[in-house]
Amino acid sequence: MPPALVRTAATGYSQLFPMAAMNSDTRQLFDEFVVPNYGRYDLVLVRGLGSRVWDEDGKEYLDFGGGIAVSTLGHAHPRLVEALDRQARELIHSSNLYYTRPQAELARRLVEIVGSPGKIFFSNSGAEANEAAIKLARKFGNECAGVSSDSSPRFGILTFLRSFHGRTMAGISATGQEKVKEGFAPLLPGFKHLPFNDLNAVEEAITSETVAVLVEPVQGEGGIYPASREFLLGLRRICDRYGMLLMLDEIQCGLGRMGNWCGWKEIVGEDFVPDTVSWAKGIGGGFPLGATWIRKRLVQRLAGDPVSLCDLLQPGTHGTTFGGTPLACATSLAVLGTIERDGLLANARALGDYAKRKLEAVPGIKEVRGMGLILGIELNDQFVSRAAGVKAPSHLVAIASMRNGLLSVPAGPSVIRWLPPLNVTSSEIDEAVSILSRTLVAMVT
Repeated sequence: MPPALVRTAATGYSQLFPMAAMNSDTRQLFDEFVVPNYGRYDLVLVRGLGSRVWDEDGKEYLDFGGGIAVSTLGHAHPRLVEALDRQARELIHSSNLYYTRPQAELARRLVEIVGSPGKIFFSNSGAEANEAAIKLARKFGNECAGVSSDSSPRFGILTFLRSFHGRTMAGISATGQEKVKEGFAPLLPGFKHLPFNDLNAVEEAITSETVAVLVEPVQGEGGIYPASREFLLGLRRICDRYGMLLMLDEIQCGLGRMGNWCGWKEIVGEDFVPDTVSWAKGIGGGFPLGATWIRKRLVQRLAGDPVSLCDLLQPGTHGTTFGGTPLACATSLAVLGTIERDGLLANARALGDYAKRKLEAVPGIKEVRGMGLILGIELNDQFVSRAAGVKAPSHLVAIASMRNGLLSVPAGPSVIRWLPPLNVTSSEIDEAVSILSRTLVAMVT
């Protein structure tokens, strides 16, 4: 097997092998007709099965990127395929002017998963799920009283450095990474980005205009950094003290990926209750769907009777054409049902621990962070120093691993992210560890 990359004085690392997809008809079509807003790898995928995908030349890859935490059951899972086929033959889409049974059933299941009374708003993506939470916070801040007698509107939302909350204008305004904001000013006002896991910084940032905190229990795009138990519990206390909403972004870490239906429960336990939870990615196993759970609790309006928080968004305040279609909801119910029937929460927890033990023994790795099957593999200082002059060694490792048959996702300049399906096997973990180990050795010798 040829080494994937070799270091040169002039370029840091340069590729030793040709990229087969460069001459692909598919690549040429993209170059001519598709907006170039993604930094795509030179790989054209044509099919998948389980934890594996194949390119147009028939080469096989172990997929540990999982569509960035989307392919919960891997590729072409028979229960997901059957649910899509069955529902597509009955009713694919209906306007939200009408009721459909799959949407009601999925809403009930998601409320059961949270384990606390509430209601669900359905959308199409994680960005839209967070958008609903942000709009709810603004509505709450404009119409409902805080703990003080001051009736002026509240609109400030506290988020955290390294966070990622989507690519809408509200999403990039909320995100604590400057690179996603460049070129899009002026941004939506009202967001402050604070150090993660720092309660003192939160206390100091609160003003009379602050209405909510938006936080990922595990920062995904930022490098797989879990929130501490003390931090999440402290945020709940602070929000209660100041009459603010605590909003969790579980788009990447929720619905089983951490070995628990709710990622925050793996950190703080069952008794912790947020005010909103945003989901997407793995909720549909590959079919587009987003959802926002909103807590059922009375809040006092500035004018009028108290109202439940989950009923604050009334007709005309928010909506989406494709949110919660029968096809999307039937597919999600099949995904969630399969996770439960096949014991995949326990599998995610056990195989995540197994992968961490294996990875920690690999030369070139400094640390493995995360819980369950959301893992951040940080390259050690020696490896990064050998890549002097290279802006993102993790990107080069992802390319080299891909050429050796393993798909993974960078998360920052020195972190590789593994997000395999929840039904991954120990033998597949062993195979992935072996490929990554060989890749790292080849890159530094």
